[in-house]
Amino acid sequence: MKQFNNQIADAQATTVTPIKPEDFNLDEYAAYAETLNQKCAKFWVAQSGVVVYRRMRVAECFSYGCRDMKRSLENQLGALHKSMLYKADVPNFLEPWYGIGTIASAFGGEYIWEEGNAPALKASFNTIDDVLAYTPKPVAETGIGRYTLDMIDYFMEKTKGKIPVSLTDTQSPLNMVGHLLSLDQIFMAMILEPEKVVRLFDILADLSISFNHEQMKRIGSALAYPGHGFASSTTWRGLGVSDDNAIMISPELYTELAAPSVEKICAPFGGPVFHSCGNWRGWIDAVLGLKDICMADGAFSPETDPGAITDLEAYHQFAGTGVVLNARIVGDLKTIEQQIRRLWTPGMKLSVVTYCETPEEQAKAYDLIHEICQ
Repeated sequence: MKQFNNQIADAQATTVTPIKPEDFNLDEYAAYAETLNQKCAKFWVAQSGVVVYRRMRVAECFSYGCRDMKRSLENQLGALHKSMLYKADVPNFLEPWYGIGTIASAFGGEYIWEEGNAPALKASFNTIDDVLAYTPKPVAETGIGRYTLDMIDYFMEKTKGKIPVSLTDTQSPLNMVGHLLSLDQIFMAMILEPEKVVRLFDILADLSISFNHEQMKRIGSALAYPGHGFASSTTWRGLGVSDDNAIMISPELYTELAAPSVEKICAPFGGPVFHSCGNWRGWIDAVLGLKDICMADGAFSPETDPGAITDLEAYHQFAGTGVVLNARIVGDLKTIEQQIRRLWTPGMKLSVVTYCETPEEQAKAYDLIHEICQ
C-alpha cells in the first residue's frame, strides 16, 4: 500500500479542464445530480447501507486559486463535468471556498497571500482577555466575508440556481481560535481559565451562525449538506465542521469545552458533521456523543493523510448508530478493497469517497464496494 506523498501539493486532487459558465450544460448536470440525489435521499433515511462518492477536488480552488472567483468557478465546473464519467451515488457540488480565516476576520484579521499558497491569517492577540475585550464586526461586513458572499452570488448567478452549492468551509471554534491566539495560550486557558474559553467559543459560534444564515439566503434550495470535504446532497442535513485541533486535547476536554459550541453552530442545520485530519480513533466516543451528530469524516488510507487512521476495526462502533461514516480512501483498487473489508461491518452507514484515476477503475471500485457492503 502506497504511503502519503509529500512531494505533491494535494493528495486528494484531480486535474481538470476549466469550463466557462456559458459553455457548461447546466440542465445536463442538474438532471444528473437529481438522479443521484434520489439515491442519496433513500440512503439518508436508511439505518445502514453504503454510497460511493468520487470526489473531484481541484487543488487550485483550495489554495491560491480561491482569490479569483471566476477562475475558481471555471475549475469547479470542469470538475463537475468530469465527474459525470465516474460511476457514483453522490453528485459533486460547487463550493465558495475562500480560506479558513472567515470568522477570525470579525476580529480585524486580513489574509496574507504568499505566492502559490492558500491565504493565511496571523494570530494578532496575546491573551484570551485581549480577544474577549475586542468587539467583533459581523463577518458579512469584513473584507473576507464580503468576498465570500460575492463569490456565492457569482456562482448562483452563473449557474441559475440549478447546481448544488455548499456553504464555504465551516471551522469549529476550536479551529477558529488559532487565527486569534497561539494555540499554547488556548490550551493553557483551557486548564486555567476554562470559563473564558467557553465564553470565547460561544462568541465565535454566534458569529458563525449569523454568517451561515447570510450564505443560506443566497444559495436557497440549491444548498448541499453537509458541504466542504464531505459527500453532500441537497437531500441530506447536517453542517460539516472542520475540527482538526480536537485531537490536540483530550476527548474529555473536547466534550466539556469544545463540543457545546460545535453543537450550537450545527443545530440550525440538522446537527453536527465532524471532520478531523489524522487519526481520531481515541475520540470516537466524544464524536458519537455530539448531540444530533449526523456524520463523521476520516482518512482511511495512508495515501490520503500522513497520519491516517490505522485501527479501522475500531470504527465498527458506528454500526447501529445511524451516523454516516465518511471514509476518504486515496488509493488503487487493491487499497480500496483492503480498507473497506476492514472497515465495513453490518449495521454501518458508510459513505466511501474514492479518487480513482480513470472511469474504468472507478466503475470496478464502485461495484466492489457495493458487493462488500451488501
